[in-house]
Amino acid sequence: MEDWAEIRRLHRAEQMPIRAIARKLGVGRNTVRRALESQGPPKYVREPSGSIVDAVEPQIRQLLQEWPDMPATVIAERIGWQRGLTVLKKRIRELRPLYAPPDPASRTSYLPGELAQCDLWFPPVDVPLGCGQHGRPPVLVMVSGYSRWISARMLPSRQSADLIAGQWVLLRQLGRVPKALVWDNEAAIGQWRGGRPQLTEAMNAFRGCLGIKVIQCRPGDPEAKGLVERANGYLETSFLPGRSFTGPADFNAQMATWLQRANQRHHRRIECRPADRLAADLAAMLELPPLPPVTGWHLTTRLGRDYYVRLDSNDYSVHPSVIGRRIEVTADLDQVRATCDGRLVASHQRCWAAHQTITAPEHDQAARALRALARRPSPPPAVDTDVEQRKLTDYDRLFGLGEHQVVTR
Repeated sequence: MEDWAEIRRLHRAEQMPIRAIARKLGVGRNTVRRALESQGPPKYVREPSGSIVDAVEPQIRQLLQEWPDMPATVIAERIGWQRGLTVLKKRIRELRPLYAPPDPASRTSYLPGELAQCDLWFPPVDVPLGCGQHGRPPVLVMVSGYSRWISARMLPSRQSADLIAGQWVLLRQLGRVPKALVWDNEAAIGQWRGGRPQLTEAMNAFRGCLGIKVIQCRPGDPEAKGLVERANGYLETSFLPGRSFTGPADFNAQMATWLQRANQRHHRRIECRPADRLAADLAAMLELPPLPPVTGWHLTTRLGRDYYVRLDSNDYSVHPSVIGRRIEVTADLDQVRATCDGRLVASHQRCWAAHQTITAPEHDQAARALRALARRPSPPPAVDTDVEQRKLTDYDRLFGLGEHQVVTR
């Protein structure tokens, strides 16, 4: 290598003739000529030796030409191969692409506003839920296909009411609605029956209000929503480590702050930041409906003497003044409210713990006052009616007695 470099230097820089270079370096003139004619540095190339597969290669090519997918073991059987399979398989791997038809991989791309993929992520961390309880509530994750913008929020449960309410919260934060939402076979969304997807009634009502389509992936096909699956892994490996939470509200607050930074990172697949594509993505999406869809929990019942209503395994107190009357109970991700004839009779913070009884102090005081009033003895009512006194002659006339008749025994 050093001689080759020096020969070229002496000839190009020093303008020395071939004979002088050969005499100075002690090499032959033909060596100098080959060094000057070469296009690259010299390297040792070993002459290829023959292989035991060379003799049967024409038979292998003939089989592959007719059956490109024939396994190597079957080829070995057809050609009567009696030696080791390693060298034969290596040659077949080299020859098979020459006969197999090209199979390019499909590259999935999304148009602006086309769709968003949704999924539930269950973070492997115990979050305090209150009342001494800890749990791992689901997190609703939504990723826009074109911009790769990630939105997420922890939900009290995976039931239909909370799941649809969580979707509406994320869409309101986004400010627009994608033309389609991609879901797997979550029970609150729908399932496949008889080879066809079937949405739940609540999900059909929700998508009808938004005017969008819901795409259900086939069972056992997580690759169909790979964007949100990778986002779940990204949250688990980049958001969770080193964090602790005081409750669901703290979890959502920390995650919202972190997502603002995460959506500003450079995305390798799209070669830009999700924030750079967000404006074009939102411009192609649909507007939010003028009237918000009905989401959350809705219950109509007659309030019993217990003056409590049950919602998602918890009991919430209602003002006892409406006992025996019909009330309407509504709940979202944060609040539980009850109304009677349009009047608010209960308002509580949503409890994330299970099997709890939540009582408002004013409801308890009102119930005590009503119980004390019901137990107080009431005086009998005064009778002010005059009673008519019947004449005795009416009885004589009734029994047929004259004026001078005497009854004797």
